[in-house]
Amino acid sequence: MIISVSDIVKAVNGRLLGPDAEDSSKKEKIEAITVDHICMDSRIACEKDIFVPLVGTQVDAHRFISDVMDKAYVTFTDRELEGYKAGRAYIKVDDTLKALQMLGGYVRSLYKKPVIAVTGSVGKTTTREMITTALEAGFKVYHTEKNFNSESGTPITLFGMNDVPSDLAVLELGISNFGEMDALAEIARPDIAVVTTIGEAHQEFFKTLENTRTEKLKVASRMDSNGLLFINADDPMLAAVKDSLPVETLGYGTAEGADFRAVNITHDDTSTTYTLVAGGKEVDVTIPLLGNHNVVDSVVAIAIAAHMGIEAEAAAAALSKFSGQRQNILTADQGFKIIDDTYNASPISMESQLVVLNEMKTSGRRVAVLGDMFELGDDSAEHHARVGRFMKSLSIDILVTVGELSKNISDAADDGRIEIHHFTTNDEAANYLKDNLFDGDTVLFKASHGMHFENIVETLCKVSKIS
Repeated sequence: MIISVSDIVKAVNGRLLGPDAEDSSKKEKIEAITVDHICMDSRIACEKDIFVPLVGTQVDAHRFISDVMDKAYVTFTDRELEGYKAGRAYIKVDDTLKALQMLGGYVRSLYKKPVIAVTGSVGKTTTREMITTALEAGFKVYHTEKNFNSESGTPITLFGMNDVPSDLAVLELGISNFGEMDALAEIARPDIAVVTTIGEAHQEFFKTLENTRTEKLKVASRMDSNGLLFINADDPMLAAVKDSLPVETLGYGTAEGADFRAVNITHDDTSTTYTLVAGGKEVDVTIPLLGNHNVVDSVVAIAIAAHMGIEAEAAAAALSKFSGQRQNILTADQGFKIIDDTYNASPISMESQLVVLNEMKTSGRRVAVLGDMFELGDDSAEHHARVGRFMKSLSIDILVTVGELSKNISDAADDGRIEIHHFTTNDEAANYLKDNLFDGDTVLFKASHGMHFENIVETLCKVSKIS
């Protein structure tokens, strides 16, 4: 989609700055400039980009505008600048982030197809990917890619909605502070929304689970009377408010009474099979993932596909080939298996993956390698300790923790039964694992992304020739 400077100025309530804006003939040429991409990295700006200089805690990107405008032709700015290049569009706005969001919202207003939004404390990306996969059994689907789900990433996703033909869109909305969902719901305007779980993620800002729930459920705040909300019926925080929400709400999961329910769940080493029960109909489903949390995610994917007119059997068949997961299972030449879930972590997701490890059939030992979880607020130590206490109910043979906060996990898990090792750095942990993983062992890696556990897995891959 190509958007003119004139369109952008109107969409963001901006005005043009610089000498060219004072000359009517030059201003007309400036307003006719078109853009087809949003850029926030000054190093890769191109001619058809609009540069959005965000004001961060570390860097104010306005300092790069002069250099960027040697390459790009359009930029936002929240201030008058010392100099202006001829033939360039400098769009003055009150706040560059808000302008970015308004621009995304403008493009969303031009998209006349159904929009589905996914949010929650845990499981957003897997759920969004599963919904996309299930819907692709009958539609062309536009969807969030990578991690463009934040207050700045979502507008970029929205900006591309009309670039390629699609029948509907699936968006992932991630928030970490108060007010962010208000802004995202305003510009995304979902017709259908999913809330996966309410957990301890971002407690540094939200403080309480009740606050987290209130903010996440604002995803439905801009829905009209035809809006439809799916909530995880297995989550007691969500189940408690199901009947008090302002739009039609359906529950999904494994809980009795869920509108879409998984029963008869069985696992093997590489997949999970269950029966989906909904509206008196039963459908057999197999997904190439482990863990009941992935079952729950797949249930809502089939539910939404069915709501959009796709036969449940067709959606289930599509999910049987699902490949968009972050949970990778690798096998080393030495015979040990790795459950690689190094993308991110919260107490809920860490416990879920520990259950997966516990249920894995193995001839060797079950090894959990766990690292720090960030943004858990003042009770971070207790949230880590909770994971350690949870481990006591499982059959985990070895616990390896890495980092300052994860020491609380190993301390709480220490009951004399589990062999425990704590390390300060990833390198120390990697050196231990290289010498102490053997044929038949299964090892789980889980930590917040900032711990860079992928480096440990990469080291083991190089050493062990994992495939």
